[in-house]
Amino acid sequence: MTNAPLASRIALDSPAGCQVAILGLADDLGVRLNRGRPGAAQGPRAFREAFSRYGVAEPFGWEWPRIFDAGDIIPVTGDDETALRATHDRVTEAVKAILDLGMFPIGIGGGHDLTLPFVRGVIEWHAARATGKKGAKSAAFHGRYFDAHLDVRETVGSGMPFRELIEECGVESLTIHGFNPFANTREHVEWFLENGGSFGEDAPATLRSFEAPTFVSFDMDVLDASAAPGVSALNPAGWTPIVAEEWLDDLGADPNVKCFDIMEFNPAMDVDGRTARVAVHLFLSFLHGFARRQAAASKQPSGKNAQSPRTRGGKR
Repeated sequence: MTNAPLASRIALDSPAGCQVAILGLADDLGVRLNRGRPGAAQGPRAFREAFSRYGVAEPFGWEWPRIFDAGDIIPVTGDDETALRATHDRVTEAVKAILDLGMFPIGIGGGHDLTLPFVRGVIEWHAARATGKKGAKSAAFHGRYFDAHLDVRETVGSGMPFRELIEECGVESLTIHGFNPFANTREHVEWFLENGGSFGEDAPATLRSFEAPTFVSFDMDVLDASAAPGVSALNPAGWTPIVAEEWLDDLGADPNVKCFDIMEFNPAMDVDGRTARVAVHLFLSFLHGFARRQAAASKQPSGKNAQSPRTRGGKR
């Protein structure tokens, strides 16, 4: 089994003993409502196909967390806001169920609007746990996201999630990395800055924990089109995957990070499965950090000095 892929060890029937759960957010209605390129609904399927071929089960220097595949959310039939909101409700309840089982939720999308119900489920679950009252809101959460776009639109669609997380879910602040000033309006930038938003640096060395519950969302369109052509909105001057992997490794290791998602992977627009493999690579980078988190909690060797994504050498 030494040459087996990590995907061969994912639990499908029972979450017993698993620390991480993958949840497919297989819907792109929000993208279509914003007149984007459809296809992200197939992102979870293509992600799993790429995952079956990339990522060793027995790496040198660390042990992966045990992973449960929770399957895909089934979108509600319809093509309007009512259908989108109903699908969102399904996502929120599924996330709470994952947390009830003691697992860390990782979402694979899907339109970026699905980050709203995904994070909402995490916030509501933690609030209920803290107060003992179902439906209570938490004002302590912060967000760090990687995206060329602010996604703070007031209109319903894939560009809405972070505005509603601030206005409806009590998120205190947002930090965006990879912001493209040519793809965001003055109105949206002003709203973002007036509502606790800030622009993060590109270098992972600048990472500072919020020291409070935090969500992390990674939109694949923060990456350059040469590395990630399979997205809903192409980025002509985006990040390289090697910069992104360093961020995600460090964020995976941060115990304050309570959930993670990879969004806007659109296999209908992919070239040679390139974006799919990059998405899997970034997922593994986050998992490597999560393994370091677990090792630190149990005071076991972390693999930090192994030939891991963070220590391969070379310029960043």
